[in-house]
Amino acid sequence: MDRIVTASAAHGTVSLVAGITSGLVGQARERHDLAPSASAAVGRLLTAVALLGASLKGRERLTLQVVGDGPIGAITADAWSTGTHTIGARAYARNGRADLALNARGKFDVAGIVGSGKLQVTKTYEVGQPYSGIVPLVSGEIGDDVASYLANSEQIPSIVALGVLADPNGIRAAGGVIAQVQPGADDATVAALERNAASMTPVTTQIVEGAGAEELMRAVAGDLDVKLFDTYQLAFDCRCTRDKVEIALLGLGKDELAKIAREQPQTEATCDFCGVTYVLTADDVRDLAERLG
Repeated sequence: MDRIVTASAAHGTVSLVAGITSGLVGQARERHDLAPSASAAVGRLLTAVALLGASLKGRERLTLQVVGDGPIGAITADAWSTGTHTIGARAYARNGRADLALNARGKFDVAGIVGSGKLQVTKTYEVGQPYSGIVPLVSGEIGDDVASYLANSEQIPSIVALGVLADPNGIRAAGGVIAQVQPGADDATVAALERNAASMTPVTTQIVEGAGAEELMRAVAGDLDVKLFDTYQLAFDCRCTRDKVEIALLGLGKDELAKIAREQPQTEATCDFCGVTYVLTADDVRDLAERLG
């Protein structure tokens, strides 16, 4: 079962969140038939939104969207609370079959399939208008880009380590850890975090060797005292419903709906995130048109 753990270190001057997301990323890969390179890119963004989603309250929702000029196009990932200590998340890419040869380091060329562009972060609150921040991509590797957003838009210096290990048979390992420096942190604490991050074994290697969320967290924290807080269960989820499809169709207007009902025996709408297809008959569409008077 995928899980996320939150904690603090250095007497509360560092906040930590880490998680294993192998099942979540595996679901995204299967639902969208993602190529290996695309699996790594989508999986990293999905892991990032899940980790950051641990701080959401009530009906808040967090959306990360990477829009680059590489072959994968836009990647979008959402996370929200689905109950007490449970997080739901989902993601999709415009071109999930995008794939490139391994880079010079023998790793997935995530930067290559993402390209240059921007990262947009949107937080939707239970009450009030959503907040959005946009930063240029600094590398296209996702982790660096999320760290750049946290540092520049939220003024929180952060270490973000994300990893996805995929092969033709599926996702072997996925997970990540984020350490955020809080007010009051001294220079020695920041230096220790930077040293630990620089020398840390890759996330996926740690997971393959049996590491859980706590071990990923301690790999970044090192000798800093760690105080564990909460544990969250994590699962692929989707917010699509037939009612939302009908609302979208109503936006077409009465005349267009009437035309569709005349010309098409059935109308299909497929959710980008989960792949579920909703089918409406001509009578269903006609009924929607009649709702508009």
